[in-house]
Amino acid sequence: MQRIPNMLTAEEAAALIRHDDVIGFSGFTPAGAAKVIPTAIAAKARVEHAAGRDFKVGVITGASTGPSLDGELAKADAIKFRTPYQSDKTLRESINAGKTHFFDMHLSLLPQYVRYGFLGDLNWAIVEAADVSSDGKILLTTSVGASPTFLSKAKHILIEVNRYHPKELLGFHDIYELKNPPHRRPIPLVNVEDRIGTQRVWVDPRKIVGIVESNRPDEVRNFAQHSAATQKIGDNVATFLSDELKAGRIPKSFLPIQSGVGNVANAVLGAMGEHPDIPRFQMYSEVIQDSVIELLNAERVSFVCGVSLTLSSTVLQEMYANLEAYQGRLLLRPQEISNNPEIIRRLGIISINTALEADIFGNVNSTHVLGREMMNGIGGSGDFTRSAYISIFTCPSTAKGGNISAIVPMCSHIDHSEHSVQVLVTEHGVADFRGKAPRERAALVINNCVDPSYRDLLWAYFKLTENGHTPQSFRSAFAFHETFLKTGDMRNTRF
Repeated sequence: MQRIPNMLTAEEAAALIRHDDVIGFSGFTPAGAAKVIPTAIAAKARVEHAAGRDFKVGVITGASTGPSLDGELAKADAIKFRTPYQSDKTLRESINAGKTHFFDMHLSLLPQYVRYGFLGDLNWAIVEAADVSSDGKILLTTSVGASPTFLSKAKHILIEVNRYHPKELLGFHDIYELKNPPHRRPIPLVNVEDRIGTQRVWVDPRKIVGIVESNRPDEVRNFAQHSAATQKIGDNVATFLSDELKAGRIPKSFLPIQSGVGNVANAVLGAMGEHPDIPRFQMYSEVIQDSVIELLNAERVSFVCGVSLTLSSTVLQEMYANLEAYQGRLLLRPQEISNNPEIIRRLGIISINTALEADIFGNVNSTHVLGREMMNGIGGSGDFTRSAYISIFTCPSTAKGGNISAIVPMCSHIDHSEHSVQVLVTEHGVADFRGKAPRERAALVINNCVDPSYRDLLWAYFKLTENGHTPQSFRSAFAFHETFLKTGDMRNTRF
């Protein structure tokens, strides 16, 4: 049996990293993200830069991470390129300034891009673990993400053993990796609660260069409390699903739910949990938030699987104090399984994601403010939307005190086209696009979803062009955006 190397300090581990190395870090949201080694790498970058030497690394993760990873590396100007998703303010500024190359990706594709070699050689995997055995069995912490693929493909491995997370997490992970074509087989998962893999990730222990110990909580921020608008959005989604159930378009046993991240998603799940006509349901999703644990505790959700436990410190500690109560009710999977189109279509997932912007014909922008400034990335929304049984997008109808309409004549950037988006929900109502032509969709959106202060403007736009299957005006399609840039208020638009 191969012995694992001696323990290292974070600084000793960082000293092993070289300029231009490509690193696969654990983390899917701040949950399970490496912390102490990336912070030490950032410190090394500052020293190298002060000495006049180049030092930047390629950073690949499962999704976003926390301030000790993306934040520290971005502040140290140590990121050469970044993929597939991020949510750090400093990193976002660097991306939008053109200093850091960022390529946005569907999260389900990231692991296979790494395996196929599309992103080049992976020099290092730096992964947080709750435990590691002498023969190379690694117990991950609060996320799986793309860590199994990083550990498999990296030339060298560094492990952060984080004592904050208990070894009793054994049994909460289901690690299953796909083979590359032409050897890929169907994924043997036919029920949300099926186990198809291993509890730990197995690696060749000779690749493990060193272990760094830490005791650091996940850097998960609390989401904002429900507002009147987000609560109404939640109520509208719950009522829509209840009506679909009554109409027989959703089976009486209901279907698994996928929900995005944030205060709107929390409001939607809360409203679903409180709705008397929605039965106890399962979740097949990505991020497991506080609201999901509340639904589990209230017996409104019977089983949930995702990629990460993105929980506030209080809720995570309460869960750790009673882990046995969640055994057999909660499972963490790799993102290429949770987000796999084959599984999403097979299970009949109802997807609920948040739009940054939507247009009157049903196209959705999830990523770019005013079409040019990257916010966070597409994440897994496309993975689910394109294969969902019903694909729903939600958003408040306005932003910036009403100065911005989230519903515009034409999206300034399109991540999800009208062919994938089936339902749009705001605090004002629901637009169901199924079986509707573009003109019918526009009327539904304007009448049901648009804020009253923008309805006349959008009707005026719609009537500019009488001909065409999808009536659009090249001259006026982006008038809302141009007016906002000039005056700071889209309501000043004139056609």
